Amino acid sequence: MIKQDAGRKNLGDFAPAFAHYNDDILFGENWNDSRIDNKTRCIVTLSSLISQGITDSSLQYHIINAKNSGVSQSEFAAIVTHIAFYAGWPKAWAAFNIGKKIYSEEQH
Repeated sequence: MIKQDAGRKNLGDFAPAFAHYNDDILFGENWNDSRIDNKTRCIVTLSSLISQGITDSSLQYHIINAKNSGVSQSEFAAIVTHIAFYAGWPKAWAAFNIGKKIYSEEQH
């Protein structure tokens, strides 16, 4: 079960509706929908973010989430390599630079 409160912590006073949608709908209802297992949901999310060229803290968060949900370093590398052919080589390089740091943390 995924529970999120980042929306309320970071934007609750400034944008309360957005915080609600983030915490209760996106990470509450959507991420806890049992029709897709969490590992698959993580892979789909990574594919979407990388394809759009998103390289901010949200990609880092979702790479960590994927790692914690059972996406191995080898699977991550294969996923990003596959995405590179459809979304662009520079986007894959950017994702690999973030992913390499995250996955190397487990080896130390």
